[in-house]
Amino acid sequence: MSREANLLHELPWVAAERAPQAIALHDEAGSMSYEQIATDIRRFAGALSSLGVRRGERVAIYLDKRRETVIASFGAPAQGAVFVPVNPLLKPEQVGYILRDCGVRVLVTSPERLATLVPVLAECPELAHVVVTGAATAQPKQPVHRWDEALAGGSPGSHRVVDTDMVGILYTSGSTGKPKGVVLSHRNMVAGAKSVASYLENRSDDVLLAALPLSFDAGFSQLTTAFHAGAGVVLLNYLLPKDVVKAAARHGVTGLTAVPPLWIQLTQVSWPQEASDKLRYFANTGGRMPLETLTRLRALLPRSRPYLMYGLTEAFRATYLPPEEVDRRPDSIGKAIPNSEILVLRPDGTPCDVHEPGELVQRGALVAQGYWNDPEKTAERFKALPGRESGLVLPEVAVFSGDTVRRDEEGFLYFIGRRDEMIKSSGYRISPNEVEEILYATELVGECAVFGVPHDTLGEAVVAVVTWRDGADPARLHALCKERLPAYMVPARIAERPAPLPRNANGKIDRKTIAAEFKAASELAQ
Repeated sequence: MSREANLLHELPWVAAERAPQAIALHDEAGSMSYEQIATDIRRFAGALSSLGVRRGERVAIYLDKRRETVIASFGAPAQGAVFVPVNPLLKPEQVGYILRDCGVRVLVTSPERLATLVPVLAECPELAHVVVTGAATAQPKQPVHRWDEALAGGSPGSHRVVDTDMVGILYTSGSTGKPKGVVLSHRNMVAGAKSVASYLENRSDDVLLAALPLSFDAGFSQLTTAFHAGAGVVLLNYLLPKDVVKAAARHGVTGLTAVPPLWIQLTQVSWPQEASDKLRYFANTGGRMPLETLTRLRALLPRSRPYLMYGLTEAFRATYLPPEEVDRRPDSIGKAIPNSEILVLRPDGTPCDVHEPGELVQRGALVAQGYWNDPEKTAERFKALPGRESGLVLPEVAVFSGDTVRRDEEGFLYFIGRRDEMIKSSGYRISPNEVEEILYATELVGECAVFGVPHDTLGEAVVAVVTWRDGADPARLHALCKERLPAYMVPARIAERPAPLPRNANGKIDRKTIAAEFKAASELAQ
C-alpha cells in the first residue's frame, strides 16, 4: 500500500513510487516519466541547498509552460522554500514589483526573458541568484547559473517541513490595483488536489491539458490533481484556440479546464472526432460560462461531462456543479467541493435566508494564510467566523470572498456578481453577469463586457462593449435586450470593439480595463 502525500512535492514523489515509468509530463521537449520528474525535483532542491536557500525563502519562476517550470515549482518546496509562479505574460516592471514585494531570493527564467529583466533586477536587493534554462547572453548584477549545471552540482539537503508551512505565493491579476500575493500552505494545495481529483474522478489513465497559466490557481491545479491521481499533463503554450483542439487530439486529452473567454473561442472551431471522443470532461472556472456557450459545447462534445466550477485564489477551489445537475440548473455554481463549507452571510455575519443575496464565505482546509506583507487587506478578507462553539478559545478564520451569491431551497448556489462591480442604477443593484448572459443568448455577439458609468439622474448607466458575430445587427440586439430585460437593466449604450476583448493575466475578460478605456474615450469625445 503506497503512502499518502501530505506535502506539495510529495504528490509527484508518491506517484513515482506507484508507477515510476508512467508519463507525468508532455511538453515541447518530449515526455517525462514520474521517475524522471521526481529525480529532477530532488536535484533542483539540492541545487537550492547549494545556493544557501533557507526554509521559507522565496523562489520565483518566470517561464512559459515547460518542464523546468514544473520542476522548480515542486523542487523549491522540497528544499523548504516557497515557490512564486510569475505569469509569463507580465512585463519586466510587473515582474520586478513581485520580486521586490516578496523578497525573492532566487529567480528561475530563460535567457530570452533574462535579457529583458536586467534593468529591473538591479532594483531587487534581496535577489541573490538567477538560474537560467540555457546559455545567458545578458549579465545582471546577480550571479547567473545554468539550469543543467545547477542540477548536476546540487548537494542533497532539505529543511523540516510540515503541512501548515508556506509553500507558494500566487499573485492576483491586480485588476483593482497592485497585485496581491496570496500565501498558500502545503495543506491548502494538497487538500485542494485531493478534493478536486475526487469529484472530477481523475485516475491514472487521464491526460489533462494545462491550457491556463500555471500562475493561476486553476492552472496550477491541473498539475496537483494530475499528480495526485498519477495522471499525465500536457503543457501547452497556445497562440490560437485551434492549437488547443489540435493538442487535445494529438495527446488523447481526457480532461480540459478553461475560463469562459477561451470556451467561447473553442465553440467557434471544429473539433475532430479524435479530440471529442477522448475528452471525458470539460470544466469551467474563472467566471460564469454563458448558457449559450455551454449549450454549444455540449453539442460539440456530446461524450464529455461538463463541470461548472467557481473558485477564488484565496481558497484555491470553492464549488462545483455535478454534470447530472447541469440540465436542471445550468446557471448554478453548485455546492461546496469536498472538505470545504460555503456560507452565505449578511454584513452582520448572520446566515441569509433562501434566495436572499449575501456574501460567499468559505471555511475549511483550503483557506489561504492571507496576503503577503499586507495586514490591512488580509484583515478585510480573512476574518474570524462568528458563532463558534462556546468552549473553543481560538477563532476559526474564513475567507470572505467579496462575491454576492444566493442559495436555493436545495442548497445550490448562484453567482450574482462581485460586490465592487455591481451597477447601481435607478435605485437598483444590477449584476453585469446577468446582462452579459442575455447578450450572449442573442447569439449576435462574440464577446461582451458590461459595466456602469456615472449618470446625472440614474446614478450609473448600463454600458455594454461587444464584439460582433458575422451579420450582426445592432438594432436587433437592442430590441432583444428590451424584450428580455427589465427596462432598468437594458444597456443605455452598446459600443462595438474589435475582437478579442482585452484579457487580464489569467485569461479572463478584463472588465475594469475595458470600462476605464471606454470612460476615457467618452471624456475625450466631449
